[in-house]
This record gives sequence, C-alpha cells and structure tokens, in this order.
Amino acid sequence: MSLTIRPYQQGDAHDIAELYNRHRDNPNPVAGGITGGELERELAERDTATFLVAADGSRVVGTFGLFRNTGRRCARAGELIADMFFVAPAYRNGVITGRLFTEAVEWMVRTGCLVLRLTVNPANSVAFKLYRRVGCVSVGQTVPGEDGNVELHNYIPLILRSVFADLGDEVRSALGQLSSFGSVTESRDGELRSDVKPVDGVRTVDYVLGLGEFRLTASVDVDRGTVREAAITGADGAVRALRLAGPPYSVRAPKGLPPHRFASDGLAVEVDGDDGTVRVLAPGHHGPVFVSTWPGCRAGRSAGWREGEPCDLEVVPVEHGLRITERLGDEQVVGSVTLHDGVLRQDFTFTGRPGRVFQTVGLRQGTFDHGDGAARPIGLGLGVRDASEVVAASLEVPLGDRLDWQGASFGVRLPVREPVRLIHSTLLERVLEPGEDGVARLRTEFRTRPAPEARPRTAARPAAPARELRLAASAAGVTTWREGTTKVLRSPYPRVRAFGNNPRWSAGMWVTAEHDRAGRASGLGWGVRTSAPWEEKHPFALFSPRERIGWELTGAEDPAEPVRVDVQAPGHEEEAVLWITPNASRKTAVVLDSASTAWELDSTEFRQIWASAAAVRLSDGNWLDVRPADPRPDAEIVLRTTPSGLLVGCVSPALRESSWHLAVHPEPVL
Repeated sequence: MSLTIRPYQQGDAHDIAELYNRHRDNPNPVAGGITGGELERELAERDTATFLVAADGSRVVGTFGLFRNTGRRCARAGELIADMFFVAPAYRNGVITGRLFTEAVEWMVRTGCLVLRLTVNPANSVAFKLYRRVGCVSVGQTVPGEDGNVELHNYIPLILRSVFADLGDEVRSALGQLSSFGSVTESRDGELRSDVKPVDGVRTVDYVLGLGEFRLTASVDVDRGTVREAAITGADGAVRALRLAGPPYSVRAPKGLPPHRFASDGLAVEVDGDDGTVRVLAPGHHGPVFVSTWPGCRAGRSAGWREGEPCDLEVVPVEHGLRITERLGDEQVVGSVTLHDGVLRQDFTFTGRPGRVFQTVGLRQGTFDHGDGAARPIGLGLGVRDASEVVAASLEVPLGDRLDWQGASFGVRLPVREPVRLIHSTLLERVLEPGEDGVARLRTEFRTRPAPEARPRTAARPAAPARELRLAASAAGVTTWREGTTKVLRSPYPRVRAFGNNPRWSAGMWVTAEHDRAGRASGLGWGVRTSAPWEEKHPFALFSPRERIGWELTGAEDPAEPVRVDVQAPGHEEEAVLWITPNASRKTAVVLDSASTAWELDSTEFRQIWASAAAVRLSDGNWLDVRPADPRPDAEIVLRTTPSGLLVGCVSPALRESSWHLAVHPEPVL
C-alpha cells in the first residue's frame, strides 16, 4: 500500500466522482450520483483554493477541498470553506484523515488564509468529535439547520500567524516539531454548544494550544477575524504577553443596515442594505415568496443562497423600484429592481465578468411544473433531484420552457429566456447573459389567484381500542403510544440515539423551538433537544422553565377522541415545532394535503415536503393522521425522509400557541 497526499490533477475527476457515488455516506450526495464532468465544473464554480487527493497507488481513496464559495455560502476575507472531505471507509482508521486535514491547514498558513470554516452533521459523532478535538469552535448556530449541518470555525492558523514573530526560537522549534495538527489544541467536548464568550461587548473564543513544554493561550474576536490578546506560558509557569501581528487582510462585517422597501400590486419588495438580496413578500404567506441574491463585483465570490458577502451599495429610488450600484476598485455592477403589473424586472450591467444569481421560490405547498406539463407537489426530489451539495449537477432547463409554482392563492412563473439551472424544485441559478446592449435581464412573474375551495374532509373518529400513552420528563416527550395492538411511535427510550441529523433522539414525540422555516441563513432545524430539564406538570403535560416551552395532551385517556396536543411557547421568538417519529418502515406510504390538493406518495419520492395535513402508513397497516386542530395557513407540517426513517414536524409561527390533532385510522381520512 503506497499512500500519498497530493494536489488534484487533470484526470482525477472521474475517479473522485466514482468514489463519491460508491458510498452513500459521502458528505456531498446527489440522487443518482454525479459525473466527472460535473465535478470538474463544480471545482471551477467554487473558486477552488486547493483540492487535495489521497491516493493508494493509482486509486483515489480520499479528498479534501478548500473553497472561496460553495454555492450555499461565500467566505470572508482570509477565510476558506472546507468541503468534500471524504475518506473511503476502509481507510478511515488509518492516518489519511489526519494527514488530509493537517496538509490542508498547513497550505492555508503558507498562503495567508487563516480561518477555516466547515460544516458537519452533528449526528456523525466520529466526525464531529474529530473536528472539536482539532480546535474547531462554534460561533453561530449550534443546532443543525434545514440542510442538517452545523458550521464550525478553526482559528488556529490565525493565532499562529499572529504570534509567530514573537514566540522566540525555543517555542518556534517546539512548534516545528509537531507531527499532527490535532495535537496542538486541548480537546473540546462533543456537545452542541456555542464557544463564544462576550468580553466588553466583543464576541470572543478562547484557545489553549500545547507547544511542547509551552502553553499558548489566545483570545479571538470572531466578528473582526483578529486575535485580541495572546500569551505564552513556559515550563516554569512564567507567563509572557505576546506582541500581535495583524492579518494581511481586513474583514468586512455586516453593518446591520435596514432594508430598502417599496410596494406594488399588493406585494412588498425588500432589498437588503448589506448584501443586496431581494425579497418579495405577499400578504398571508409565511416568509418571502421569492428571494434573489446580488451578483456582486467579484464574480468568483458571488453570494450563495444561504449567505452573501457584505458590500458597499448605493441605493436610489427609480420608477416602480430601486437602482443598486456596487463599486469595487475598477469594477462596477449596476442593477435595477422594479415590480410593476406583477412582473419583477432585474436588469444588470457589469464592467467585468458577470457573477452568479441564486433564486429561491418561497412557496412550500402547491404544484410545480418545469415545462413537461406534469404538475407535481412542491418538494425536494419531486420532479427535480436535489443537487444542493453539487450545484453543477443541477438540471439545465431548455430555453423556451416555463417554470410554474402554484400555491393555494398565489403563483410564481419564470419564462426561461436565458440559461437557468434547477438545483432543486424551489432553488435555481440564473445565468446573467448580457444582450447586445450590454444589459442582462431577468424576469419573474407573480400572480394572485382565487383560493381553491377547501376540500371536504372526512370527519372520522378514531377506532376505540384501549389506548396507552406515556410521557417521560427525562425524555422531554412521549415515549409510548399504542392504540390497541398498533404501535404508533418509534422511540429508543431510555436510550438516546441519532435520528437523521439529530444526535439526541429519545422520545417518539417532543417539542422544540426552531429557527424560522423560511429563514435564509439556516431554515428549520431537526428537533435537537437542549440539556435543559423538563418538569411533569401532570401525567400528560410537560414544561421546561429554562426553555419557556410547555405542552399538554388532551384525550390521552379517551380512545374515542383524537389526541390533542397544545403547545405554548410564550415570549419565544423562534417557531414552536411538535416532532413525531411514526412507527413506519423506511419506505412507507403518505397521503397529504398540499394547497387543498390531495397527493398519494411513498417516502422514496421526496426528501422534504410540506403539507397542511398528512397521514402516514404505520408498520401494521393503520394510518397516523396529523393535522392542525384549528387550521390556518401559517400552521404547516413538514415530512422528511432520512436513513433513520420518517420525521414529521408540526410547525407554528413564533409567539403563537398551536394545537394539533393526532389520530389512528384504518384508512387515510384526508
């Protein structure tokens, strides 16, 4: 076995694609796999800084990439985003994993890129604990977002570069003798918690690095990307403060500027004052119905759909909208955003190479048609595979086609007159192609439509076998629910296991507060419980004083009535979610109501789908019916398929009480 770590070479793309396609646990999955050509294009579109390949002889067995953007996010000055970190299972207990990470970080230090960002599935405890051991810290969201990952930062290269000149020969010698990057930091635990410590109004993280007989302590300002203070402690206990060298770049932090707004045709448009993102809001719809990123002056570092780069924008009113100008050195981008007669017009001119524009349609329920005449329920994996991990694998829509999203009372239409790539059924990339006059034009149409008549629903009552329902404060939820011989919920209680991207699954039904389902930065999470204790108010009610969440079951002892769940989260500014893990097989049937239209699907047809009511076929053939007790458009149900099974979330907006009806029937009653 001849193991080598080397830079990516022309000709590697096919072998790397095959490596990813062979293993379902690779961190960049795309349904149906990717091709070598798509991988090559992905590396080019991400503005790759370096891409390392681990090879056993001529066989590719691992990869590690450092990128300036990933489609989802873009790096700030001095940062690089690590992704496509993958090692074939047969090689994971060897040295390859550590060597890939170490060589990538050493490359960063040599080139002056000093902050490493990466995302990881916290339910992958091996990877998560490894990153924590080598100094990766949490400075933002500490629970997984909609994509299932949390983001970590590593500031060790920044610290070493900042203090290197003042370390002294003896300490530098100890630093040079380190054989593993992971040995330079004290271990952090594997908990999902923020490492930020506010100091005099500054968000900081602290590091303790062991360098032979010496100990280096440092405090980092995470918003400015600089080291605030550092000291070296010798073997004799003597402490010496270190002089700090600033990084060879400056980080621009968002200023928190208010958005620029205008209204037309009953719609409201907001342009973000920091990064130029456009949001279109419609009355009665939870969240934006449309989001479009700003292309930016630096084409290689254009905004992602999750995160944009702060930039200096000049915004002035024009007829029906706004004109936005960004200047950066000799480069300039001018864009006009107008809304008139239901048409959003975005016109751009550039002095340099056009950047990328990502757009998100915010309709979660309804139908989607991408030009073949077949209407499908809106949802990932229905009609378009999910290429959010490898944007280059997205679907190219033929010119002349039309993309249509139709909700209950609102529609979004996109005539395809310029190149469009569908990343999944509500996320797309618009390519800016200037016309003969040098202007790149994008058009998106918005139409209101009469709300359809509500479908009559069968007012069936549950069957009336004996009901067994138990709550446990130690699990923060329902651990047992049986209707006669029907086991309704899955639960590992009293053990704790991973479920999907949730590393702390215990109950079969529980409640958490989550980020907004329409939030651009993260979206709805995965029901990860905090360590806050729960109290039993009575046998069918739980309350968490620290989390300020309470919920109660009624009908729990009357099998002739549905189980009603009332959730209270007074003062919470996050959405309250009732989570359910039905006792269903991994491939199971679901029936759902999406924008007053009934759909029958199986769980292999989607990754995530939203509904106003849903029924899930349980393992014994009965059906679990889930619906709001008091239907309203902002109370929705999300269904997610995972390798662990089906996860159901009943979502209500922040600062509102919510109530849900759950019942078991022999047939779906939607």
